[in-house]
Amino acid sequence: MNIRRAKKEIMDTVSAYLEKDEFGDYRIPEIRQRPVLLMGPPGIGKTQIMEQIAGECDLALVAYTITHHTRQSAVGLPFITQKEYGGRTFQVTEYTMSEIIASVYDRMEASGKTEGILFIDEINCVSETLAPTMLQFLQQKTFGNQKVPGGWIIVAAGNPPEYNKSVRDFDVVTLDRVKVIDVEPDFEVWKEYAYDAGIHNAVISYLDIHRENFFRCETTVDGKRFVTARGWEDLSEIIYAYEGLDRKVDMEVAVQYLQYPKIAQDFSNYLELFYKYRKDYQVDSILFGTIPEDTLVKLRYAPFDERLQIVSLLLSRLGGRFREVKAQDTETAHIFEFLKDFRTAKDDTLQPAVLYEKQLEEIRAQVRRRIDAGQNEKELKEEYRGVFRTLQSWMPDVKAFGGDVWEMLREKFGTVRSDLEAEEQKTSEMLEYAFDFMEAAFGESQEMVFFITELSANAGAMWFIGENECSRYYRYNKSLLFEDRGADVRKQLDEIRGEMIGEGGIYRR
Repeated sequence: MNIRRAKKEIMDTVSAYLEKDEFGDYRIPEIRQRPVLLMGPPGIGKTQIMEQIAGECDLALVAYTITHHTRQSAVGLPFITQKEYGGRTFQVTEYTMSEIIASVYDRMEASGKTEGILFIDEINCVSETLAPTMLQFLQQKTFGNQKVPGGWIIVAAGNPPEYNKSVRDFDVVTLDRVKVIDVEPDFEVWKEYAYDAGIHNAVISYLDIHRENFFRCETTVDGKRFVTARGWEDLSEIIYAYEGLDRKVDMEVAVQYLQYPKIAQDFSNYLELFYKYRKDYQVDSILFGTIPEDTLVKLRYAPFDERLQIVSLLLSRLGGRFREVKAQDTETAHIFEFLKDFRTAKDDTLQPAVLYEKQLEEIRAQVRRRIDAGQNEKELKEEYRGVFRTLQSWMPDVKAFGGDVWEMLREKFGTVRSDLEAEEQKTSEMLEYAFDFMEAAFGESQEMVFFITELSANAGAMWFIGENECSRYYRYNKSLLFEDRGADVRKQLDEIRGEMIGEGGIYRR
């Protein structure tokens, strides 16, 4: 199954395991709560979905890559103690608490959550001395003589043997005690994530044509050659960084992330064309309502893949706007909740500024608790950075204002809301200008089908269109019957792919 279905399966498992009966006991006894064993190739997003699941299920998360541990850190260190048996005293070996089990208790204390997920990655790649401990962990939910606390669900992940020579096969006894979920790479699912995560459009559009290069792992006479979803995402980050520094990502840079030289060369050639088209076709001008006549003339004689590249550039710029507006909408919603709580919590014994600062500290504490619970720190900070910046900028006025500050804060929120509405309006206009260009350049064509199909695959675009009507999207979506026409576009893309890939898989112009 793909990673999206795997995420759903794990979330359903978590819900089932944590369901309680009328006596407050787990409906499925802990002994019958099989650990989940997630098996799939590297870089597919196994760790990432665990962070998402923990956040969406409001659970704590402890994640370990077990290959970074020795038997001593997993089980604990031995020490000698004395015990009495049959009236005689003996020296016996006991163990300090497992570092992993201790981390679970630390997470519970820091987050205030008694239920959570213990995620162990690379579980089938451990050393020979640690292998029996991992088998015991999966079979009995213990490290040494210490049990995983009740309410904590075990999820383990590993790579199939074709990806890692260190992999150890599990025996039938172990496999009969776990819930195995096999995951395979799926570009369509990853593309939905890529749009939402802001992956560079050069990466998305390249892979839309060269889907066979999304995930490759081969053994050649020169050794391992591979590309993974993780590699593409990290390459996207460095492309953005290099653009900010006005530097070029060439083959020598690409191959550091795409460890398959022919694919790295292929992509670097494509990226060069991507920048050329962005400059030649003046995409920014198009989205601000200006359609250069020479652009229409050039497109009239351009090959199909070049026309699709221009559509991809439009989608890239629009996708960035959709993400920005959605983030601003989320920030506005958080500020609204803060002000609503501030008004409800009005206390005559506290100065407004004191209450304001107290509530601001409580939001920080809530974010910190979520981070302490194991949720993604980068994403949480990104979500709340603008909220804190805005609320802190109002603090001097709250302190200086005499009497009831509510009206002042309401006016300030009105400005925040107006700014959001202005950005929504600006983005709506850009979307309409994009449709103006698509109609002038292509009409009801395969390029328009591609444009509508890609908008439909973009969660940010669908959110924006749902919040801000776009009649032309719905009209073309219906009239073009893009599910059928999309198959024609895909067929033509496959034909282009055959023309663009020569011996060795090098992109040719």
